[in-house]
Amino acid sequence: MELKKYKLSEVATFEISNVDKKTKAGELSVHLCNFTDVYYNWAVTEAMEDSFMVATASDNQIKKLSLCKGQVAITKDSETRHDIGIPTYIANDFDNTVLGYHCALITPNPEMLDGRYLNAYLNSSLAKEYFANNASGSGMRYSLPVDAIKNILLYLPSIEVQREIGKIFSDIDRKIALNREINRNLEAMARQLYDYWFVQFDFPDENGKPYKSSGGKMVWNDKLRREIPEGWITGSLPDIAAFTNGIACQKFRPENNIDKLPVIKIREMRDGITEECEWVKSDIPDSVRVQNGDILFSWSASLEVMIWCNGEGGLNQHIFKVTSKNDYPQSYIFFQILDYIGVFKSIAEARKTTMGHITQDHLNQSAIVLPDSSCVLTQFEKRVAPIFQQYVANNVEISLLKKKRDELLPLLMNGQVSVMQPELNCDLSLD
Repeated sequence: MELKKYKLSEVATFEISNVDKKTKAGELSVHLCNFTDVYYNWAVTEAMEDSFMVATASDNQIKKLSLCKGQVAITKDSETRHDIGIPTYIANDFDNTVLGYHCALITPNPEMLDGRYLNAYLNSSLAKEYFANNASGSGMRYSLPVDAIKNILLYLPSIEVQREIGKIFSDIDRKIALNREINRNLEAMARQLYDYWFVQFDFPDENGKPYKSSGGKMVWNDKLRREIPEGWITGSLPDIAAFTNGIACQKFRPENNIDKLPVIKIREMRDGITEECEWVKSDIPDSVRVQNGDILFSWSASLEVMIWCNGEGGLNQHIFKVTSKNDYPQSYIFFQILDYIGVFKSIAEARKTTMGHITQDHLNQSAIVLPDSSCVLTQFEKRVAPIFQQYVANNVEISLLKKKRDELLPLLMNGQVSVMQPELNCDLSLD
């Protein structure tokens, strides 16, 4: 495959955004595609528009920075040099959406450069290294100079090959986006059921009717300061689950490239396993080995709870691995913690700490309501377990698709494999 060398400025134009999050008198209302929308998504689609914040922009800003299908947006300014130059493909035309501050908008010449190909190219390690090396600034703020964006070298095949390569990555991303949308619906379904049964107390009574709505007896509970079903009791989170803190993984570095596991830190909880992750010996205790479907709860800095779906790993300190006690279902435990996160955040805020920090004492002092019978929990798990299993399966598939994408990226970008090779003929199209 013949590759021709161009500077970005020879095959595209670009604009640096100066649209901030403020609402200003005399300007027009717009949706704002912000730094995080660019940073966390391979593509920006019309399905995301409702989640964009509302701001204002001038006529000139709207003219220059409106999002159109085929463009690529990149992050331009950030706290670390490795968080700049992160691209996303604009997959649809938007009526009233502009790119926000700290980003740049690239518009390819469609006769020479395909936007999907450019997005893939800028995701390559070659482009990431270039942007990191050309970042200006130090300490708490880095930025991409205009010349660095303008002069990045692109090695381009014919426009026809670019479109074929771009389509491969677009199909993978569309499948990832579909799985994420399905999972949002699955999580909403499970959450609604939990809320209906254990917050509103309309779990099925012995006649299969909603307990509270059908006149089930409620009694006042002084500790919870609310009414709960008769016979139900109060407890704490450690009554239903064990919270095992991770280890200082830097003390257990692997001795070879085989007997090792990726280290799961708070960053991995957010981003999954990446090239930048650290490694730990594989013979760490089972109590701090993490598998798909495990519940993780970060108790320092970022107070979050999640179901892990990114493969086996070793748990770093500052994160709890949460496992069942007394036969309480995992799904019930997950939602109980998720429901209590707001209380933990309030505790951290009241202590006026700069970071959230939850101790074992806070866990012991937590107050939750517990059913008087395992029957309710068994029925809940029977309904929710298939939802959780599908949720995990979808997220595992997302991880595999991302891995496949990352493996294909350098091979296609440098011409080591052809888009016509049989192993690339995978049907991921959703048309």
